[in-house]
Amino acid sequence: MSNSFCLLESSMGDQHQELRPLSALSEAERTEAMKRYGIIRPCVEGSALPAEVARHHAIPLRTVQRWAAQYRDFGLAGLARRARSDCGSQHELPAELKQLIEGLALRKPLPTVAFVHRQACDVARRQGWKVPAYHSVYRIVKQLDPALLTLAHEGSKAYRLAFDLLHRREASASNEIWQADHTLLDLWVK
Repeated sequence: MSNSFCLLESSMGDQHQELRPLSALSEAERTEAMKRYGIIRPCVEGSALPAEVARHHAIPLRTVQRWAAQYRDFGLAGLARRARSDCGSQHELPAELKQLIEGLALRKPLPTVAFVHRQACDVARRQGWKVPAYHSVYRIVKQLDPALLTLAHEGSKAYRLAFDLLHRREASASNEIWQADHTLLDLWVK
């Protein structure tokens, strides 16, 4: 298993990704691998226990154990950070489901995100879509425009007070509207 071209099972389940040889790694990846080797070197050489190394460097014990195992199995290239196997794939919800979540969040009275999530999950199951995660629904609700939320939940009067300009005037031609500031000036009399 010391061949650096072997397949390495990722933590994403049964998806596999290829482990690149050390020469194919970028300079930053090689530097990261060397940094990790510097940390686990006492474990690999047998001069320290993984728990001691973890405590000394303030990193989790499981991380030290995983790095040591990757080094034993794949060498220095095994310590380089690997790209996620799902990198570049879309994790977006269908547009219809996103619109549904936004619409539910704008209902009156103001619903909780948990309520919106439950409703969105029910609709997604009925439509055969992927059920959205709670944090995805939360992110969509929190990204809604505050002006839109004010208009939906508190009405047009609260919206006007909070977001409209006090006086709005429009001119059909240049120099049609003039503005002057009237300020009392201090006068000095001799």
